[in-house]
Amino acid sequence: MQHRITELSTEWEIAVAPTNRQVAEHAFLKGMYEDEYFPNHVVDKGKAILLRLCERIEAERPPDLAALYVLTEAATEEFNALEAEFEAAGSEIETFAREAIAEDFWFVASAYGFAEADAEELIAGREW
Repeated sequence: MQHRITELSTEWEIAVAPTNRQVAEHAFLKGMYEDEYFPNHVVDKGKAILLRLCERIEAERPPDLAALYVLTEAATEEFNALEAEFEAAGSEIETFAREAIAEDFWFVASAYGFAEADAEELIAGREW
């Protein structure tokens, strides 16, 4: 089965909070918020990317890993674009940030029933 890559709009606002309780209670990118090297206003944008991913998963209900990877690829592309904003703010998506972001991608996959997802495949298109 072929899946087309869909794009998450960076202008799209979160219209509805995720209904998944695990997701609703999760502190996304917590370690990045706790480290002043990462500017909160940029980390907020990363958190919004992850929440939009959750909203898309809830709306589209991917039937398998291939469909999930299409959604995470689009979110990863948004993080790729966010790298420039980190750099403009005197920061970057470095080792600690990469791990925090990857962990939250895996958390999202797991929370929606895809615990067998490959953590590297979830963010395979990353440039950070």
